[in-house]
Amino acid sequence: MSNIIAPDEIRSSVREHYGKLARKSSSCCGPSACDCDFNSMYSNQLANAVPEDIANFSLGCGDPITIASLQPGETVVDLGSGGGLDCFYAAQRVGATGRVIGVDMTPEMLAKARGNATRLGVTNVEFREGYIEHLPVADGEADVIISNCVINLSPDKPQVFRDMYRALRSGGRISISDIVTNGELPAIVQSSMEAWGACVAGALDMRDYARGLQQAGFADVRVEPKGKFDAGLSLIPVHVPFSAIITARKP
Repeated sequence: MSNIIAPDEIRSSVREHYGKLARKSSSCCGPSACDCDFNSMYSNQLANAVPEDIANFSLGCGDPITIASLQPGETVVDLGSGGGLDCFYAAQRVGATGRVIGVDMTPEMLAKARGNATRLGVTNVEFREGYIEHLPVADGEADVIISNCVINLSPDKPQVFRDMYRALRSGGRISISDIVTNGELPAIVQSSMEAWGACVAGALDMRDYARGLQQAGFADVRVEPKGKFDAGLSLIPVHVPFSAIITARKP
């Protein structure tokens, strides 16, 4: 899909788009498939865990934290950590003996996340600049990898999957919320830079998503529609992007 536009052009455009969102403190990607209603994404317990202005700066499409069943002492890596919201939730779950590493390629988002961490007094979270295709973490450093509406933005998803596998310890797991499709998107959508920034153009067919994770080495791969789509895949129109829950483990 991403071959329609050069990968570097996609990354540059996405970085600029999210840099602007960070400066404006806007929530959601834009006219996208993301679920921007914060209260519908997270449990009440999570929703009340941080100040409202930090919670409302949400660019996600689901709740990877609850799905991950994080445990005290675990090391969590968040792909595309943005303003840090999911990192702060994860930090509460893993406790003082655990740690959370947020990775983002956008300087404005990193500055916002670090400022929020200082404001919250969170000491078990750090934010690192880098690409999710080449994570700035050691081999086997992570117990859990989370991500929220970010992998669809990558022009090289097979490399994202391979590097997640590298960064996880044996027995580690992934918990991801992302935008997928039930059928390949039309070329006119794939070639729209605005649609890339809006979490639409880069969305994979859900079967291709699962296949890509399996090819990277993951086991027990599940890609399931979330929310109102849980009634059945047959109800989802072809070419319409939607939010999904993706889980898998490293053998």
